[in-house]
Amino acid sequence: MTRGTSSTTRPAKRKSEKTAIFRFFATALIPLMNLLARYRVRGLENVPETGSFVVAPNHYSNVDPIVIGIGLWKSGRMPRYFAKASLFRNPIVGALLMKAEQIPVERSGASRDGVGPLKQAQEIAAAGHAVVIYPEGSLTRDPDSWPMRGKFGAVRTALDAGIPLIPAASWGAQLIMPQKTNRISFFPRKNVDIVFGTPVDLSEFADRPRDSRVLAEATAKLMAAITSLVEELRGETAPAERWNPADHGQTETGRFHDKH
Repeated sequence: MTRGTSSTTRPAKRKSEKTAIFRFFATALIPLMNLLARYRVRGLENVPETGSFVVAPNHYSNVDPIVIGIGLWKSGRMPRYFAKASLFRNPIVGALLMKAEQIPVERSGASRDGVGPLKQAQEIAAAGHAVVIYPEGSLTRDPDSWPMRGKFGAVRTALDAGIPLIPAASWGAQLIMPQKTNRISFFPRKNVDIVFGTPVDLSEFADRPRDSRVLAEATAKLMAAITSLVEELRGETAPAERWNPADHGQTETGRFHDKH
């Protein structure tokens, strides 16, 4: 052995994802969120320490993306989200979102440069990042805030990129910001629970065509996993039939109005 060298090679230290831009957002948001609630996070062992993956949570309050972000922050991973394209048109907010590699989504489903949001999510996944995709596509329309029917984006991204799909759930964010009022409740301090589940096994779909039937089967499997986590957090049993807005004359974006 050459003098001055060691026979033991230390593993390379993983580069922190808590970059300056994410620390900026954390400094701005986490102290306020900690005033509003206590966050009890479980399942952090299911969040990969390195590499890309898709996180698929339930969606029942406009503040729950921040809640899931806090959970991922505690794991050391930084989330990339789909965000309304209109936010990116603000010079300051847009610059911050772009710096943080967030994903602009137009109502039409395509971004300003014509590249679809799922394509952008796959590119971010290829870079080794965590992508948060809400499979419901919008706030649940279920009257009791159970997960409603799912769309294909989360499973499609995970299948196409060949990366883990992590179901997740939170409960308690509706106490901070009720779904239909969007007003923050400051007092009393709330309890918010967050759980990350074991990866959904998509191996049975990997070599099958990406048609609507296969994607629907995979999405049903994902939604069952998410719903099970929500049941665990709520201590209740979800309805046997998952809510579908189309069956109830509801729109899936904007305010909670029925179609006329």
